[in-house]
Amino acid sequence: MLAKILIENTTQSELIPEWGLSVWIEYNGHNILLDTGTTGAFIKNAEMMGLDIRDIEFGVLSHAHYDHADGMADFFAYNEKAPFYLREGAGENCYDGKEESARYIGIKEGYLERYADRIIYVKGDHEFLPGAFLIPHKLPGREELGVKAGMYVKWENEWLPDTFFHEQSLVLETEKGLVIWNSCSHGGAGNIIREAAATWPDKKIYALIGGFHLFKSSDEEVRKLAREIEETGIEKIYTGHCTGERAFSILKEELKEKALKIYTGMEIRI
Repeated sequence: MLAKILIENTTQSELIPEWGLSVWIEYNGHNILLDTGTTGAFIKNAEMMGLDIRDIEFGVLSHAHYDHADGMADFFAYNEKAPFYLREGAGENCYDGKEESARYIGIKEGYLERYADRIIYVKGDHEFLPGAFLIPHKLPGREELGVKAGMYVKWENEWLPDTFFHEQSLVLETEKGLVIWNSCSHGGAGNIIREAAATWPDKKIYALIGGFHLFKSSDEEVRKLAREIEETGIEKIYTGHCTGERAFSILKEELKEKALKIYTGMEIRI
């Protein structure tokens, strides 16, 4: 597996950074795109990295938030063939806050209808390539996570805590073990590792890659998560985006060489 970070908050070169995430993944002779960032900047970065978005065969949306989904229109305009996988139930209804204080943070309104012929909704554990899986959240108690994060979904006229039912993990089998991609880990990074372990109890989990949504978490909460990650036995975490600089420095302090920071243009070979 070779992954190239097309978009992330930070950069170490002339490549464009933006708040969001988009990743080019080469897996067993196939090209997968995970997320599209906030704009079409991921396509410009791909070109500067010598990559052609038209060569993508499968698209995956990690969850229904704008900073991962709003570049979809640019992707569909540029790539005319690849299906795009969303979790069943994903809609245009995600908010930061609720009622009068609500700020819309979902997929750009109208996209799901406009691009319905390119979108495939998956449920349960879904293998779209040999060794490449999309899995949903499986652990209970996610309403509390939604309330803590201040995130809600609107169903008709009712505001409900987001249980992140629209979030999915991309899991790839590699020679070193399972590699989990979850772009924001709203369901909890420790929970996500445990969900994969329960799904494949006979397989080793090597790495978790993505944002951990810790930029609002206290230092003690970050240290608690670091202990959870350590207890899972996972060998590597690659994180950035919504993890935040402060939280990453704590994870690095606690997990040492297990923790690596992602950035626009980074390559990860496993």
